[in-house]
Amino acid sequence: MAKRQLNRRQNWRIEKIQGERAARAAKRESSAVQALEGGDLGPEQTGLVIAHFGVQVEVEAREGELAGQVFRCHLRANLPALVTGDQVVWRAGNQGIGVIVAQLPRHTELCRPDSRGQLKPVAANVDMIVIVFAPLPEPHANLIDRYLVAAEHAGIRPLLLLNKFDLIDEHNAPALNALLSVYRQLGYPVLEVSAHHGDGMEKLQEQLDGRISVFVGQSGVGKSSLVNSLLPEVETRVGPLSELSGQGTHTTTTARLFHFPGGGELIDSPGIREFGLGHVSRADVEAGFIEFNDLIGTCRFRDCKHDREPGCALLKALEDGRVQQQRMNSYRSIIASLPESSY
Repeated sequence: MAKRQLNRRQNWRIEKIQGERAARAAKRESSAVQALEGGDLGPEQTGLVIAHFGVQVEVEAREGELAGQVFRCHLRANLPALVTGDQVVWRAGNQGIGVIVAQLPRHTELCRPDSRGQLKPVAANVDMIVIVFAPLPEPHANLIDRYLVAAEHAGIRPLLLLNKFDLIDEHNAPALNALLSVYRQLGYPVLEVSAHHGDGMEKLQEQLDGRISVFVGQSGVGKSSLVNSLLPEVETRVGPLSELSGQGTHTTTTARLFHFPGGGELIDSPGIREFGLGHVSRADVEAGFIEFNDLIGTCRFRDCKHDREPGCALLKALEDGRVQQQRMNSYRSIIASLPESSY
C-alpha cells in the first residue's frame, strides 16, 4: 500500500500537536528538576552521557564512590541539547535520579539536519566514525561519501566497514569490489568482517581499542549484530531485512555508549537511510573529497561549477582517471542537495 501523502495543513497540525506535547513534557520536567533541587542533592561531579531518552538522559558517574554507576538525570532548562558521549557536571538525588547542571566543552561532534532542516547532534567527543555497510541492503556510494564529508567536516577519523562479507557471491562481488577499490585507492582504511561468523572481528577490535567510536550506516547492515559480537553481554536487538523493500528495520532507537574491557568506547546509533548535509558549505563538501585537494582553485574560472566549463581542473582529472566517476557522481549529487545559501 502506498504511503499516504499529507498536505501542508495536516503537516502543520501534526507539528503543532507535537510542539504542544513537547512543551507540556518540558514543563513537567522543569517541575521535577525544581523538586529535586529543592531537596537534598549531592555535590557536583563529572559524568558521561551514555544514552538519551526524550527529556531524560542516562549518566555514568566518573568519580568518587559512585564511579561506574548509572543514573537517570533531568536537565536544567538552560542547558543545550545533550547527546550520547557528552561529558557533563551533575548532582545525584534521591532514588537514583540526578540533575545535570552543566555541559563540558566537546572536542568533536557528529551532526546531521533533522526532517525540518534543523541541525541535530548525533554523538559527541568521538575519535572515529565507523561507516558500516553490507552486500544487503545494497550499499550506495553516495551515502558513504556523505558520511566521509561529515567526518572530514567534524575532524573525525573514518573507517569503512563491510559487514556480512559472507553474503558476497558471484552476482554482487564485481560491484562490491569496484566500490571498495575506489576507497582503497584514496587511502581510506577498509575492513571486511562477518559479525555472524566472527571473521575479521579481531582486526576490528584492534581498531576500536583505546578510541571513542560511533557506528553509523543504513538500517539492516548489522550494526547491532556487530555490537553483540564485540560485546556478547550487551545483547542488543537484531532485526531482519524487510521482505518488501529489502531495507533494514530499525532496532536501535537511541544512540547508546558501551565500554570495551580493554579500554575504549563504542556508540551504536540508530540506522538512517539518508544523511543530509544541509549544515555544510560547498567548500566543506569539496574538502570532504580528499582527491580534490590539489585541484580546487586551479580551474580557469574562479567560480567554476565543475560541470562543463572549459579549463575545469576536476573535469580534466576525471578524464585522466585521477578522479573516479563514482566519486564525481556523488559530489554532484551532494552539491545539488545543498541549500542555495551554502554556495
